[in-house]
Parts: sequence; C-alpha cells; structure tokens
Amino acid sequence: MNRLENNKRKKNKWKRYFIALLLLNVSVLLIIVLLIFWPVSQSNVPFTEHEATHESSEFIIRTTKKNLNELVNAYMYEYLKDTKHQYRVSLEDDVHLIGELPIFSTTVPVQVHLDPIVQENGDVILKQKSISLGLMELPNKKIMEYLDKYMAFPKWVSINPEEEEIYVAVTQMEIKSNFRVSVEQMDLEANNLAFKLKVPYETLGIETLLMKEQ
Repeated sequence: MNRLENNKRKKNKWKRYFIALLLLNVSVLLIIVLLIFWPVSQSNVPFTEHEATHESSEFIIRTTKKNLNELVNAYMYEYLKDTKHQYRVSLEDDVHLIGELPIFSTTVPVQVHLDPIVQENGDVILKQKSISLGLMELPNKKIMEYLDKYMAFPKWVSINPEEEEIYVAVTQMEIKSNFRVSVEQMDLEANNLAFKLKVPYETLGIETLLMKEQ
C-alpha cells in the first residue's frame, strides 16, 4: 500500500514539474512574440544645427604637373584664341611663362621663371626668379610693367611690377558648374599638387531637399 502511494506521489510531482516547465516555455514564447510584433513608437529626428547651416562639401584632389599643365594651356588657348596674344605655361621645377609681347609694330619673345607660393586663402603668388625680353637689357620691374601693359591675362590674374610677382586669384575663378577651387599644395619639384574643390549643395539640387526635410 505504501509503495502505491509513493509511486502516486512521484507521478504527481513529475506532473507538476512538467506543467510548470510547459507554462514557463509558453510564457517565454509569448514574450518573444510580443517583442517582435509590438508597434515601434515613431519619433521625428530634427536636423542638427550643423546640417541645417552647412551649404557645401569639400574634396581634396591630387594631380600631377603634366595634368595641370595640359589644363592650364587648354584654358589659355580658349581665352586667347580670339586675340593677337600668344603665350603658354610650362610647369617644370618652377612655373615657366613663355610668350610674345606686341611692342610697336613687332613682337618680342618673353620668358619668365616664377616660384609658386600658396597663400592661406588658397590663392597663389608667382614670385619672379628670372625674366628676359628678347635681346633687350631692361630692369626686371620694367619688363613686368610691359607684361602688365601688353599681355592679356584673365581678370583673376594681376601683375605687381613693384614686387616682381604675379598674383593668381584661383579662388576667384568663374566656373560654370559653380564649384569653387583653391590651392592646397603646390610642390613642383616633388610633383605634389593638391587642390580643394568646394561643391555647393545648391549646385546639385540638394539645398532644396534639406529645407523640405526641416
């Protein structure tokens, strides 16, 4: 009799354990299902002040003397093609300006060697190293005056005869794409040239998008 009662108690004990384990598993499963399908509260993330006021992105572009030389002379060809002026630029260990000055009824060959000095604002000063005007023996400043007077340059290039230098306002160049260019580094001897390209969001039609998102 006692044996039957013991067996019955054991069965009841295991039955309780099984039911408790079953309830535990069902509870865990319900919690997992609720976590998966419970609706997520939506929140509007506002633009930060930086995102709202930032109007452009900047990129650093590295190139070589050869590539820049081709670009400069292609630009100068377009600029001078409807004029009587002829000159070109050769980027070597320095900037070599080669051309002809129309003086009186003839032209006189001119050659200038210049050292590029990058300015903090991204412009460049070309400092004269040597200069010659045909066979004429003239002071350097006088030849620079002739350059300023008789040679056609873009409006963002200015000659300063007193300082014997040419100021190249790269940041003032007008580019159809509305991009802005500035010089980051110009080491001709090491063939290490870097430019900063500023791309306005408005040019890409992004500014309108940012305003709508706000």
